[in-house]
Amino acid sequence: MRSTEEVVESLRQALVGEGIVLPSLCVDPVTGASDEPFALVELGRCNVRVAERLASVVRGESPAVGTHAVDVRDGRVGEVMGHVGGSVQLRPVGGGREWDCPHGSVAAAATDQVMRARLRRTNHESARG
Repeated sequence: MRSTEEVVESLRQALVGEGIVLPSLCVDPVTGASDEPFALVELGRCNVRVAERLASVVRGESPAVGTHAVDVRDGRVGEVMGHVGGSVQLRPVGGGREWDCPHGSVAAAATDQVMRARLRRTNHESARG
């Protein structure tokens, strides 16, 4: 059987692989120092966005809330805000009005696509003054 520290590190790496960081993740110091056969794992505190993303990953939603996706119908890039029925709710990079995209029309956004969308948004805002 693996040690509690190994299990905590395995969980940390799995979460990081999903883009989730729980800064307080550790072995509970009280139960870790006791004679109990199994120490508890302290998941710690996180902000609402991290909790929402964690819930999305646990539910098996793809793409997960908080990630970026492309609406393949028109190439718009947005942040995944939620899943409702057969649609994925996307918000433009940098903010704006959300839109619904059928689940079958959503693809994961590559880093360069997200960066281009951010640059377009910044250029548009600076041109407006």
